[in-house]
Amino acid sequence: MATPHADTLNSTLAPPPPVPAAMARAHRAYWRFNVALIAVLMTVGFVVSFGVPLFAQGLQHVRIAGFPLPFYFGAQGAILVYVTLIVIYIVLMQIADARLACAVAIAGDDVPANFAANVAESPPDDPVR
Repeated sequence: MATPHADTLNSTLAPPPPVPAAMARAHRAYWRFNVALIAVLMTVGFVVSFGVPLFAQGLQHVRIAGFPLPFYFGAQGAILVYVTLIVIYIVLMQIADARLACAVAIAGDDVPANFAANVAESPPDDPVR
């Protein structure tokens, strides 16, 4: 049984504006890419966090700057990998954002004005976009 509050809340929401099929496809591709990228980067982070320590004994013979590889990863290598993952995410999402903005520009007048203004006219370094 639905609560009266939930019915009131749903009845006051305006329906979303119609979006062209091309724009819907662009959004689906954008979010599919975003989720896949996050999954890959999280997997790499997991392997660095848990995989290297699991195989630390077997990697003792590998040396970087005179230190055993497990020590290097524990002391500083893992942090460098995490920072690299963040930079990769930023760069690839900037490219994805530019592609989405291009799709909005191509869709032209078919896209609601407030949506086109928010995506196409946002500065490239705007973290909210």
